[in-house]
Amino acid sequence: MTQDLAIDVHGLVKRFGSKTAVNGVDIQMPRGEVWGFLGPNGSGKTTTIRMICGLLKASEGRGQCLGYDIQKDANRIKVETGYMTQKFSFWGDMTIRENIEFVARLYELPNLRRTVDETIEKLGLTNRQKQLAGALSGGWKQRMALAAVTMHNPQLLLLDEPTAGVDPQARRDFWDEIHELSLKGMTVLVSTHYMDEAERCDRIVYLANGNKIVEGSVPEVIERSGLFTFKGEGQGIRRLAERLKGQPGIEHVAYFGAALHVSGVNPETIRAVLDQQTGHDVQWKEVRPSLEDAFIALMAEAGEDTRVHA
Repeated sequence: MTQDLAIDVHGLVKRFGSKTAVNGVDIQMPRGEVWGFLGPNGSGKTTTIRMICGLLKASEGRGQCLGYDIQKDANRIKVETGYMTQKFSFWGDMTIRENIEFVARLYELPNLRRTVDETIEKLGLTNRQKQLAGALSGGWKQRMALAAVTMHNPQLLLLDEPTAGVDPQARRDFWDEIHELSLKGMTVLVSTHYMDEAERCDRIVYLANGNKIVEGSVPEVIERSGLFTFKGEGQGIRRLAERLKGQPGIEHVAYFGAALHVSGVNPETIRAVLDQQTGHDVQWKEVRPSLEDAFIALMAEAGEDTRVHA
């Protein structure tokens, strides 16, 4: 493993009984970058994250995380990693301060009282530190969890759908904090379903059915999809959606606000269908496919999940 790779894993496989959850995933992630993990529910994102940080032992495969062997040095990896789970995993019947103190003791942090005071102050919760964590809003729970998993200054931060169920402003504030941590040298791998969040990442990895389908920057992933997209606007544009679905050369039809995105791999075929099926009250123009367009195309390309279920 080269010194500039935070994660360098090859052929990761995880089986649960007769079900293969992850099937031969490779990831080589440089230090100090922010990467996005995308894929439908059940695609293997969480399982892969847990194998990387030592919470799950891989059935097959090899590799290193932060210079440590993922199979032999799981405990050393855990100490250098912050892992924020999808579900709020702290104690709702304990106060904010009690939660932060408990985590600080787990990591055996020095100057406990000062560290806890500084963490709570940074959160902006000094006046509410005696409030039960379970009474916090989704956004504040998220902020408390992020502070707790980064207070030991980990080299690697793993975030499993961290902004699910929080409001747009809280999501934006959260991502500002993520990039601030990255600028200080922390490596961040985050799984998400939100396309706008994926576009904030240096690179994205798309998983489906336990397999890595594609990896690259957002422009590279969009180009890999091979799509051409046309945006339609005008009177009655929404009524056209059902008529266009299933037409030759039309692979995807999706609403984007008041507009319609129509995508396929042959622009001339798409134009011919649009000319035939729509009137003069609708205007079409070719646009750059969105990441969501590419995401839908990649899901279709991956096909039905054929993994054996236990």
